Amino acid sequence: MSTTYKVKVNKDFEFTISDTDSSNADIVNTSESQFHLLHNNQSHDAEIVTSDFNTKKYTVKVNANTYHVDIANPLDGMISEMGFSIGASKQVNSIKSPMPGLIIDIQVEVGQTVKEDDYLLVLEAMKMENIITSPREGVIKSIAVTTGEAVDKGKLLIEFE
Repeated sequence: MSTTYKVKVNKDFEFTISDTDSSNADIVNTSESQFHLLHNNQSHDAEIVTSDFNTKKYTVKVNANTYHVDIANPLDGMISEMGFSIGASKQVNSIKSPMPGLIIDIQVEVGQTVKEDDYLLVLEAMKMENIITSPREGVIKSIAVTTGEAVDKGKLLIEFE
């Protein structure tokens, strides 16, 4: 079974490449970041100028023209459809309760600076303590709950500046 990749060039052009297409391409590696390729009987020199493997974003120079390339595999597409992102910086501005429960401990204060994965609060649900941690670095803007408060799923717990 062939895997397909969505490739976006300069945020304007989008096309699909299969792993079969890429394995059949006539490309020769001439150095660590430079390549020679043949396409439609034409010779091209290509160079990977920058690469970010986590976000799958690359800057590629082909015959002195520079292109910004984003590559997405089928998993990236499914994750994007679900409203998540991979490898991107997190822009979470609020934390909502993932389930109904009882707030049994709050470890932060308004104005406090927190780092990603810092312990924020404890939500007890179904006789289990669930530690809610910070999804990103930031400053606590507001705390919408108090210790001992019962919360419903989706209730705002904490906001970031």
